[in-house]
Parts: sequence; structure tokens; C-alpha cells
Amino acid sequence: MQDIRLAIFDWDGTLMDSVGRIVDCVQEAARYCELAVPAPAQIRQIIGLSLDVAMSRLFPLSSGCAFDERQIAALIDRYRHHYLHDATPSPLFAGAGELLHDWRSRGLQLAVATGKSRRGLDRVLDELGLSPRQAVMIGDSVHDMAMAEAIAMPRIGVTWGVDSRDALSRHGPVAVVDSMAALRGLL
Repeated sequence: MQDIRLAIFDWDGTLMDSVGRIVDCVQEAARYCELAVPAPAQIRQIIGLSLDVAMSRLFPLSSGCAFDERQIAALIDRYRHHYLHDATPSPLFAGAGELLHDWRSRGLQLAVATGKSRRGLDRVLDELGLSPRQAVMIGDSVHDMAMAEAIAMPRIGVTWGVDSRDALSRHGPVAVVDSMAALRGLL
């Protein structure tokens, strides 16, 4: 971990306590579109995926085929509408601001994970002059861990978000931590 120069954070469930808001907004979008409302546990499983993939997984047709693009677009539109107007608090987790400030002041580059393609990620790492081994992915979901594992990037799981320690551990992280303080001490 001494060669790490870039920390890439997942946002929802890792830095920001937004899982409740996401669950509420997906459920509201389903109600608005007159669909069966998924349970919170079902919604938690898709957090971290792009919205089109997430909605396709949550709302398959009874025949097993996913909704068509128009239906998925309508769900995503309603989700975004509710997310912008939802009053559910989604603050940074306690200690997140301090951790980011501390790591940045020590010269570590910081980034937030996006839905970038592999080619896009490779381009960004090239521009920074880094290899995947010089970066670390920090996230709360198996999706975060699998993304980093796919390119042999070191990864750290955090247990205060979506997935359990056991689920995160299946992707071979260098650590799984239970607090911001423990995370802060790793780099």
C-alpha cells in the first residue's frame, strides 16, 4: 500500500450516507410507474450499478425479458426526479471529510468512481502516469470490489454501506474496515 498515489472512492454508501435516499427514490419511481415496489434489500443489491442496468435488474418482465429502453428511461427519469426532490438526508459519513482532507494534504490524489468504460479508466490512469497497482478502490459494494478486481487494482471494502464483510471479502481486498478511522490508518 506504500506505492498508492491515487485513492478512488465509491460515493454512495462509502463517503455519503445515501442508501436510504436511493431506496426511497427507487420505490417512489416504481409507484409512479405503477410497478411492483421492490423491497429495500432488493434495491440495496443494485446500488453501485449504472441506472439502466440497475433498473433492468429490478424490473424484469414476468417472461424474464428486461423492460424495453423506453420503459427503463421512464423509470430512470422518475428516479432522478424523486432524487432531486427527496428530503431524505444524505450527509457525508462521520469522519469522511477529515479523511479526505488528511489524505489530500499528504499529497494523495483523490477521485470518485464513475460509470466510465475500461478504456476511459485506462486513459485517465495513463494521463496521471499511474498503473492500476498505484491506485486503490475504496467501496461498500461487491460491484466496487469486482470492478477493481477485474483490472488487478488493490481494493478496500468498507462495512458501513451496502454489502457485508463476507460479501466484500470474496473479491480479495487488501482490507475490509469497519470505521473511517481504520480506513484513514491504511494509507
